[in-house]
Formats: sequence, C-alpha cells, structure tokens
Amino acid sequence: MLMSYVLAKSKDSAILEAGECGGAVTSIFKYLLDEGIVDGVLAVRPGVDIYDGVPTLITDSEDLISTASSYHCAPTLMTDLIQTYFADKKIAVSVKPCDIRSMDEMMKRHKINPDNVYTVGLNCGGTVSPITGRQMIDLFYDINPDDVVSEEIDKGQFIVELADGTEKGVKIHDLEEEGYGRRNNCQRCSVKIPRKANIACGNWGAEDGWTFIEINDEKGQELIDAARNAGYIETKNPSEKSIEARSKVEGIMIKMSEKVQDATYVDTVAMEDWNRCIGCYACRDICPVCWCFENCELNKPYFKDELNIPPSPIAFQGIRLSHMSFSCCNCGQCEDVCPMDIPVSLIFDKMQKKYCERTGYVAGVTDDIKPPLYSPEKTEL
Repeated sequence: MLMSYVLAKSKDSAILEAGECGGAVTSIFKYLLDEGIVDGVLAVRPGVDIYDGVPTLITDSEDLISTASSYHCAPTLMTDLIQTYFADKKIAVSVKPCDIRSMDEMMKRHKINPDNVYTVGLNCGGTVSPITGRQMIDLFYDINPDDVVSEEIDKGQFIVELADGTEKGVKIHDLEEEGYGRRNNCQRCSVKIPRKANIACGNWGAEDGWTFIEINDEKGQELIDAARNAGYIETKNPSEKSIEARSKVEGIMIKMSEKVQDATYVDTVAMEDWNRCIGCYACRDICPVCWCFENCELNKPYFKDELNIPPSPIAFQGIRLSHMSFSCCNCGQCEDVCPMDIPVSLIFDKMQKKYCERTGYVAGVTDDIKPPLYSPEKTEL
C-alpha cells in the first residue's frame, strides 16, 4: 500500500473560514464536482441542529459549504446509501473508519465498484448519540446545548465551542465513567485512521489552519496532485514533529480502546440477553454488510416455525452470527436499533476478534488474506 503524508489547506477564503483545520476536504470535494469527475458528493451536514448529522448528496459545489464542519453525532450509513441508490453513479464520499471498512467488505462482494467511488477518510476518535450529546452538554458543561456551534474530540477531551469563540472541554474518560460520551462501539474501536480510503484526513499532528492528509494509494495521490494543480488547495510537507505527534495521538486512542475491550469483552452471552430478542430483523436490516435480503436464510420456508413466531432467539441470532460475525466492522448500528437493548454489536465484534485470532483476517482492514466467503479456511473452521 502506498503511503505518504502532506499538509493541505483550502485556497477558498469562505471554505477556510467555515471548514475544519484548513478546509482541505471541502475543497477537494469542490474540485471533483467542478471538474465533473463525480456526479455528486455524499457528505454530512446538520439537520435540525449540529447534533443531527444528515447524510446529503451534494451536486452543486456551492452547497458544499454547508458540510464544512465536524459532526461527532454522525451516522454510519454511507455504504448502504451508495449500494442502494448510487451504485451506477460516480460518487465522492466522506468516510469514518467503520464506513470504509464496511464499504471495503461490500467491494469484495462486488456490490460497490471501487472505480466509481472516491473515498475521503476522516480520522475518528468516536461518535456520540445525538440524544446523549445534548444531555451530556446540559449536565456536564453547564451550557445550553443550543448555544454550541461546533465540537471536537482532542487531547482526551470532548470540546465544545460557543458562538463567541469560547471553548469548554471535559475529559472523555470522566464522561464515559458516567455513561455518556462516545457510543459503546466507538469506545472499543481500535481503527482510528481510515487507511482503506484513498486519503485519510484530520487535525492530528497538523499545524494550525492545515489538514494532515495520509495518502493511501495511487488514486489518492492523483487526487491531491490534481486538486493542488487546479488551484483548489495548497500543500506542504509535514515536519517529523508533526508526523510523530499524529502517531502519538493514534497510539493513545488505540490504548484507550484496548482498555475498554479488556473491560467489556465477555466469553459467554447470558441467555437472558438472547431471550429478549423479538426477531424484528432490525439488526439485520441496518447492517451495512448484510445485503442479501431477498435470499436471506432467515426468509427461507424451512426457517419458519408456526409454533414459535418470532423464531427462537438462538436460531435467529445463530444464523446471523454464522453468516456475518467474521465481517463485523464494529459500526454499532445493530445495537443502536435493537429495541430490546441486546448488546448485539459487542457480541459480533467479540466474534470477529476471535475469528481474527484464528485466521489473521480483520474485516474491512486486511488485504492479503481473503475473507471467509472465498477462503478455504471456512471449511476447517
């Protein structure tokens, strides 16, 4: 895998003012739209408020300014949206690590054509539930949540900014000790930089007013060169100090995740957890990698049980685990939508880790080992 580093920032004054850490991501998207290289940009912009991150298809580059910020209350639906609605379009998309991991799994299944997609990765320290976000700011910051204009995770703190430019931060650890802060799956996620994306962008290690970009493949390199040559961004090489600072931040975030994994992973699942399952199929339907609904095993006649409707929890979840646990990218959506508060994501992520221990395969990350769908290992296992 090609990997190099560059610092970049927008040459558009409006984007510089509105964007995060130099606005390079927004300007790269603007270049792709203006030059007609893509049909649209799939990004996130606020809906009702900044806690309501809404995936939006932008086709007019003048509208990109509305996406020029950071949203930690962001959805993880990008793979579903591209596969379902834009499979035949040329799309540029902003992706968090779990987004690109699920997208990579769908590319392996030939459900997304990588030639049609430009993936602009966003380094991620975690996302926050919209409802939890508003509650924790009200409780821990002594601030009206409606007065917050932006937020970020930096140096172990969740930091909010008000309209007058003042900032207030609270340690993530303190928030999460009280049941707030990042979503549970984000707390245990150890993939913080989306290296399967063409480029991975963020403020870790960046100088003020610049975006630190890791270029991960030839397509990413060509994109950066073309956007710079067309006058949309300016670039410079990062210092060794910047590279080391970025690596240090990533390392700290991964160590935090590993501590959470050690504390939360369980060897067995209590039957009372499974027995709460009502077979609503919400976890199946929201999963970005579970795609074959029409031919789903759970819809087959021999699975129907007239005497046991919905199907028994063990049968339902057992089929899901056998089909999908090795492909879990820890996006956490299954747990988000479960009406019975079953720790579905935790269980699937634990199973994926066990599969990795046996085969070395990490869903949406590993290149040199085929996924179980194509691997002779599946018979042995």
